[in-house]
Amino acid sequence: MDFTFTEEQQAAVEAAKAVFGPVAPDSVPSPALTPGAVADDFDRALWSKLADADLLSLLLNPEHGGAGLDAIALCLVLRESAKALARVPLLEHTATAVAVQTYGSAELKEQILSRAARGALVLTAASAGRTGHDPAQLAVSARRDADTGTGTGTDTDPDTWILDGTQTGVPWAHNADHIAIPAHTPQGRTVIAVVPHPHEGLTLAEQISTTGERLGELHLDSVRLDPHQMIETDEAWDRLHQLLTTGTCALALGLGERVLQMTGDYTSKREQFGYPVATFQAVAVQAADRYIDLRAMEATLWQAAWRISAQAGGALPAAGDIAVAKIWASEGVRRVVQTAQHLHGGFGADTDYALHRYHAWAKQLELSLGPAAAHEETLGDLLAAHPLG
Repeated sequence: MDFTFTEEQQAAVEAAKAVFGPVAPDSVPSPALTPGAVADDFDRALWSKLADADLLSLLLNPEHGGAGLDAIALCLVLRESAKALARVPLLEHTATAVAVQTYGSAELKEQILSRAARGALVLTAASAGRTGHDPAQLAVSARRDADTGTGTGTDTDPDTWILDGTQTGVPWAHNADHIAIPAHTPQGRTVIAVVPHPHEGLTLAEQISTTGERLGELHLDSVRLDPHQMIETDEAWDRLHQLLTTGTCALALGLGERVLQMTGDYTSKREQFGYPVATFQAVAVQAADRYIDLRAMEATLWQAAWRISAQAGGALPAAGDIAVAKIWASEGVRRVVQTAQHLHGGFGADTDYALHRYHAWAKQLELSLGPAAAHEETLGDLLAAHPLG
């Protein structure tokens, strides 16, 4: 079997390295030293460079200004972005654009995709629900105006959708132009509302993430949307959520690889008893264990990315491979940064050194879209529903 990446995917990696290589992880205030958000906006200058390098449109079709690549290419680019702690909504933007391209109405595609490809519009997605533990679609209700008995007037459209509810922890919500919000209908179906921001009835409260970035708590109070702003395909939210989760695994992998590299560089130079501490068996064994974690994170990531890219069959649905990848990503990135802190000694806690930033980002990625325990439960349910052998 050939596991090498295609020329197009490798070209995306080279473009990503050129963009993210010069980025300094210490370019914004430290979350450990900043009482509020580390910044009011994401890195707009870097966003422009991503647009110029055509990295915002990797998964879009050529007619929308994209390259028509797959989730594997996106994960390769996200891997590079995490090494630099790039403060851009690349994952959420791309995943939402793909959902619009695949399932959106012709009018919604025309309104969003070409501008999103150029970076002129910023997209994000709400995926944490009300508490971060319950399914996101259950936090918001969506009903047609006709179903409320109020859509019979001459100034209203009975096909207008009305949304109510709360979504918490939405990344980049304050700076996005459109937010994809999952919701449930009275019939128990899941739909996606692509809500412009700002919009009447939509309010945002500020939340601060572990990384120090601004998150948004979305409150929807009778938000009214035209039918073309809704994605009603049953599988649309599952596919969007799967891409978000797989992309989060790619971010965890890139961050872990950079942290292990930092650890290797430090322990090779730090001497104790006249020898570099990297030569001590206890240090070498711990570093080797973390290398094994990273290789497992990588193998499970590419399996998950391939399943959702190729829509290939398997003993379990693609959700099983994604759950395995997120289990490894959550547990692996946590172990990598903990070992790095241990092997750096007191230097790892120095706020003049970048490691504490990577630790904060690792904790955020570990819990984003569910910790390992949540995905272990998902995997158990899938195994019970699809007995192997």
